Amino acid sequence: MTPTLPSFPAADENLLDTCIRLREIAPVVEVEFPGGVPAYLALTHKAVREILAGDNKTFLRDPRHWPALHDGSIPEDWPLRAIVQGGHLSTMDRGDHRRLRGLVGRAFTPARVQALEPRIQQIIDGLLDDVVAAGDGVDLVPTFTEALPMWVICELFGVPAEDRLRLRNWTGALLAHTTPPDVAFTTQNNLQAFLHELVERKQREPGDDLTSGLVQARDEGDRLTTDELVGVLWLMLVAGHETTVHLLGHAVVALAQNPDQLGLAKAEDRWADVVEETLRYRHSVMMTSFRFTAEDVTIAGVHIPKGSAVGVVYQASGVDPAEYGTSADQFDITREQAGRLGFGHGPRYCIGAPLARLESRLALASLYRRLPELSLAIDPDDIPYSPSFFTVGPMSLPVNLGIAKP
Repeated sequence: MTPTLPSFPAADENLLDTCIRLREIAPVVEVEFPGGVPAYLALTHKAVREILAGDNKTFLRDPRHWPALHDGSIPEDWPLRAIVQGGHLSTMDRGDHRRLRGLVGRAFTPARVQALEPRIQQIIDGLLDDVVAAGDGVDLVPTFTEALPMWVICELFGVPAEDRLRLRNWTGALLAHTTPPDVAFTTQNNLQAFLHELVERKQREPGDDLTSGLVQARDEGDRLTTDELVGVLWLMLVAGHETTVHLLGHAVVALAQNPDQLGLAKAEDRWADVVEETLRYRHSVMMTSFRFTAEDVTIAGVHIPKGSAVGVVYQASGVDPAEYGTSADQFDITREQAGRLGFGHGPRYCIGAPLARLESRLALASLYRRLPELSLAIDPDDIPYSPSFFTVGPMSLPVNLGIAKP
């Protein structure tokens, strides 16, 4: 008789609690997702690192390598199909992945990122003006942690200001596992259509932005197709801003709960360390989109058959006591940073890491410089978190500003 697989998520637990409980069973555990879909979850630091190192070889991202998606085993209305089916850089493998990554790398250089610093600081200062004007009880998510990454990524892509709110709404709907399948597919189609229009606009009227740079690379005879270009933009919009939204939210919560660490960050200007420790302690990515095994493989002593779906669980691996000791569940910005997996490892290391680090460091330093007595106006246990298997963070953060009233 086939044993019953553990459900993911467990109905009575939050996702991180579920993953920590599963991690106690084994480094890699086969679970059942909603809809009766089986997949493996890598839950320890060692298992996650092994899988990331095997990308483009043992582990592939193209959903064509997952037989269950095509043989009728998985229902057509499965809620996660819109995310899993791919069509972007993250679901390309081997030579195609290297080629597209090289093109993005040429347009998305460290020099371009560094040149954005004055503009990022300007955006931050303007948003903080609005936060201060709103006064005590202001929700920091829509006014700051959500607004900043969307403004920055849209400026990088050359997206008009009037389109940014609907982009934010589309990405949020795509990543929420509570979004009905028909709405998810409609949202995906709307986003794809918008990006096609953006590419056509940049062909006619190129500017000094990432989209124009990618269009130019294609038009100079490179093998980047329009669909591939749209796929790159899709991934950067979804992953490039949503993860930073949640990184900032998690950092604010962690600092509020650990005032000694906040004091240290202020006294020694250790905001870069705050960013790295937040990525370990509460990663924005609960779980990556699936990888698929190209062959039978053993990871951390666990056998995974060929053609299986595997999710890498960053949040559970980040608080793995086997890697970080008995203090793994404590927020400590002085912790040794060697071997961290915050931005991945191996051939799929996050190409947007320099921007995320710069943006988050500037945002946190500016927030607490402007509002040194900032505090949560809500019990941490009452903070609502985004309903997603993939990116998770606070959906609302009411705060008191700590400004003396005249």
